[in-house]
Formats: sequence, C-alpha cells, structure tokens
Amino acid sequence: MKLASDSPERTEELGYALGRRLKPGDVVALFGDLGSGKTTMVKGIARAFGIAGRDVTSASFTIIAEYPVRPPLFHIDLYRVEKEEDIDATGIWDCIGMDSVAVIEWAEKLGDRCGKECIRVRIKDTGDDRREISIEGLNEEDRNHL
Repeated sequence: MKLASDSPERTEELGYALGRRLKPGDVVALFGDLGSGKTTMVKGIARAFGIAGRDVTSASFTIIAEYPVRPPLFHIDLYRVEKEEDIDATGIWDCIGMDSVAVIEWAEKLGDRCGKECIRVRIKDTGDDRREISIEGLNEEDRNHL
C-alpha cells in the first residue's frame, strides 16, 4: 500500500491512523533516510496510545523508550547501533512481542531478524515536505482504515 504525505502533520496523522490499528504483539519497522519523517510517524502512533507528541523524541541516545500505557509501547531507535551483532545487547528482544507494541526506527539494521509478521513502513523524502510512504504487512481491513 502506498500513501502520500505533503506535510509533517499529514505524516503524523498517518501514524495516528496506523497506531489505532495496532494490537499487543505488533512490531512496526520504520525504514527511511535521516530526516525522512520516522520520528514524526512515531509521534502519530504514540498519540493513538494517548501519549502527547511532545513526549516523543528520537530515542537515539537511550535506544529504547518505554511508555507505560496499555498495551505498553516501546519506541526503539537503532540509529546509534553500529553492528548487527550489537543489537542483542540493546535488550530489544525483551520489548518485542507478547503484550507490547514496538516501533523500531532504523529497522534496516535488523537485517532479516524483523520477522515476517512485522509491519514494514518505508518513508521516502520526495522534497518540499512531501513523503512517499509504503506500508506492508497490514491486513486488508486495517489497510482500508488508513
């Protein structure tokens, strides 16, 4: 599924719509270049969980931010993880699956470890605040609500 955004606000709204469809155990893998809008998308997803956008920042220095909502929401940012083998040391596998929802920025660093059930969101900056957003891994009903 391909979507278009013409502003950061629209990207956040698409994140919100996606966030409303997420359930415990879901993992959202975000792919895109620096500045493409991944954190903006996370802000929208978090808002769907009742978390204010101002409370969501890039987790680059802490790698994992946990929001104590139901289900728990984990914002994982792998930007500063340099080697794939260092991923295990971050503790992300304790945050993924079961009763939580995890949103992972820089998911390309996971290689093929994301899993087939992962919802993949690719954000491409096409200039002038425009983004091309593709989403894979949603069922048809959820796609119809975006």
